Amino acid sequence: MIYEDTGCLYLRNGNELLEVRPWGSNSFRIRSSKYSNYTGKNHALTETVKNGHVEVAINENQRRGEITNGNLTAKIDAFKNLSFYNQHGEMLLKGFQRNRIDDMSAGIDADKVTHFNSALNIDSREFKPIIGGDFELKVRFESDPQEKLFGMGQYQQDFLNLKNAKLELAHRNSQASVPFVLSSKGYGLLWNNPAIGDVNFAKNITEWHALSTKEMDYWITCGDSPSEIEEQYANVTGKVPMMPDFAMGYWQCKLRYRTQDELLAAAREFKARQLPISVIVIDYFHWPKSGEYTFDEKYWPNPEEMIKELHHMGIKLMVSVWPTVDEESAHYKDMQDKGYLVQTERGVPITMNFLGNNGFVDFTNPDAQDYVWQLLQKNYAAKGVDLFWLDEAEPEYTVYDFDNYRYYDGTNVQVGNAYPVGYSKAIYDGQTESGNKQVINLVRCAWAGSQKYGALVWSGDIDSSFQSLRNQLSIGLSMGIAGIPWWTTDIGGFHGGVDSDEKFRELVTRWFEFATFCPVMRMHGDREPHTEPLSDVGGGKMPSGGATEPWAYGEETYVIMKKYMLLRENLKKYIQLQMTEAHEKGTPVIRPLFYNFSQDHEAWNIEDEFLFGNDILVAPVLHEGESERAVYLPVGSDWVNANNGEVISGGQNKSIETPIDRLPIFIRKSAADSLLPAFKVLG
Repeated sequence: MIYEDTGCLYLRNGNELLEVRPWGSNSFRIRSSKYSNYTGKNHALTETVKNGHVEVAINENQRRGEITNGNLTAKIDAFKNLSFYNQHGEMLLKGFQRNRIDDMSAGIDADKVTHFNSALNIDSREFKPIIGGDFELKVRFESDPQEKLFGMGQYQQDFLNLKNAKLELAHRNSQASVPFVLSSKGYGLLWNNPAIGDVNFAKNITEWHALSTKEMDYWITCGDSPSEIEEQYANVTGKVPMMPDFAMGYWQCKLRYRTQDELLAAAREFKARQLPISVIVIDYFHWPKSGEYTFDEKYWPNPEEMIKELHHMGIKLMVSVWPTVDEESAHYKDMQDKGYLVQTERGVPITMNFLGNNGFVDFTNPDAQDYVWQLLQKNYAAKGVDLFWLDEAEPEYTVYDFDNYRYYDGTNVQVGNAYPVGYSKAIYDGQTESGNKQVINLVRCAWAGSQKYGALVWSGDIDSSFQSLRNQLSIGLSMGIAGIPWWTTDIGGFHGGVDSDEKFRELVTRWFEFATFCPVMRMHGDREPHTEPLSDVGGGKMPSGGATEPWAYGEETYVIMKKYMLLRENLKKYIQLQMTEAHEKGTPVIRPLFYNFSQDHEAWNIEDEFLFGNDILVAPVLHEGESERAVYLPVGSDWVNANNGEVISGGQNKSIETPIDRLPIFIRKSAADSLLPAFKVLG
C-alpha cells in the first residue's frame, strides 16, 4: 500500500515501511525499516534545511505514487520499486528489481513487462536477517554503463571516474570512506549509513552493502551542474568554518622533532633564511605514555616559553594527539571503568599494540569526548598550543577485525565509519566553547559531515613514489567532491624518502610544486636514515626520521622550493576567496575540470589536471623524468600560461615543456591581470 502522510510518501509492504521525505532543495531522504520505528539517527544529515515546493500524487488503488520536491521527483510503482527523475522527466536512478509479475492488474506498461517479469527474484532492497541480530542490507540500482561517477572519499588509486570500481566502506590508515557520489547524469547520492560494508559501481548493477544495520538510509539530490549538486549536499551535511589566514601558508612537519631545542632550532632557521612559515608541528610521542595527553617534561621542559617564542616569530604550533591509551598510563583505569574506551567482543580489551598495550578512546561517547578535551585544554591549549593533529582517527586497529569492536553508539560493524566524526567533533566543540571560531585541526580520517568540525584531512602514511603522487591527485579531488574541501598530503610521501638521493629529490620537488596548489601546503615524512632513540623511556624511546626542511635536499631543490613557498604567499588573497566559497557554499578548493566546465564533454575525461579555485588550472608533473606533458584547456575560456604569458584558446590540447623548476599553470584570461603578478617570483 502506498500513501501520503505529512508531505511524505510511504510504502507499506508487510513489515517493511519505506519513507520518501523531502530533505533540502531538490532532494529526498529515503529510509526503510522492518522495525516498528526508525532509529531517529540523522547520521550525516545534521543541518536544518528548507524544502522546495512539494507535491504528492497517489493513484486511486494506492498501487503507485510519486512525490516532487523542486526539480526532483521520486516514483514508487506497484512492485515496490523506487525511481528518480529530474525536472525534464529524465530518469536519474532506478532500483534494480527482477521479480516475477503475478498480478497483471497493476496496469504496468507492456514494454516494461519483459524487464520486470523475471524468475530471478531479486529485490532492489534486501534485508537479510542476522541470526539473533539486525539485518545485512543490500540496495541495488540499475547501472548506466555510460555514466561517470566521482567522489566517495580517499582510496589509494590514481583514477577519478569510479564507474566499474568496487570500494570498501570502511576506514584504514590512508583510506577514508566518505560515501557521497556525484554522477555525470546530474544527481548526487549520500549513503547515510556508517556501517561497515562496500559499494560496487559495476557495469551491470550498482549495489550498496551494509554488513549489519537496523535500517536503510540514503539521501539523493539533483542539479543542472556539479556545483548545484555539491552545494545542496553541503547544505544538509554542513560546511567548513572559515579557514584562518595563517593556515593558508606553509606548514612544516617531520617525524619527528624530538625535543624543544630541535623544534626551536628549525623554526629559527626558517626565520634566518626569510622563508615563509605559518605552522610548525610536534609529532607523536612527545608524551610520557600514550593517553596522558601532556608534554614529557624531560624533552619539553618549558612549553609556554617555547610557544611564546614561536608566536613572536609569527608561527603557530600544532601538537599530535592519538586516541590510544596505554594500559600503564595515568588515565587508563579511570577511562576503562567509566566506559570511555572501545570494547572488544572477544579477547583482551587491547585494540592497538604499539610501544605498549593500548585501548582506543571511544569518541562516539559524548562523555569520553569531554574527558579528553579537558586534558587537552589543561595540558596544551592553556599553555598556548594553537591547533591539534588528530592522528590514528580511523582508528588504526592492530587487526582490522571490524566485528570485534563495540562502541557507545553500537557495534563497529553498524556505526564504525562515524568514529572520526566524533573525534573531530570532540576537539572542535572544546575549542569553540573556549572562544575559537575558526577551528582547523589536522585529522587522518573523515566521514560525511566531518568538514563542519574543522577537519583538515590528510592522506595518511603513504609511500614515497611517483605512483603515490598520482594517487594523491586523485584522492584530493575525490575528497573535495565527497564534501571535504580541506585536504592535504605529506609532501614527498611518508615512507621511504632519502634526502640525498637524486631520484627522491626529483620526486619531492614535483610533490612540493603540486602541494603549492593544495588546500593546505604541508611538509611531512619519515625520511631515511633514522636517528637513534634518545633513551628507553617516555618520549625518548621513539626513533625519528631524517630532516624534511626545504634546505635538506640540496641547493638546487632548495632554490625551487623557496620560489614556490613565496608563490604560495603571493596567492594568499586568492586563496582567501576560495576558502570563503568553501565556507559559505561547500565548494571544493581543488576540483576536477568538469566542476566549472560541465558543458565541455572532454572535461569529464581529464583526470591528471585540476582547478585550484575558479581561475587557476594546474597540470602537475606526475611521472619520473617527464620533460614535457600534454595539457587540455577546457572550452569556455581563453587561458594564459603563467610561465610565459602565452594566450591559448580553450578546447585544445597543448604540449608543455616541464623542466624541474616549472609546473604547467594556466590562468583564465579574465583573471590574468590580477593573478599574473604573483607568478613573477618563479622567474
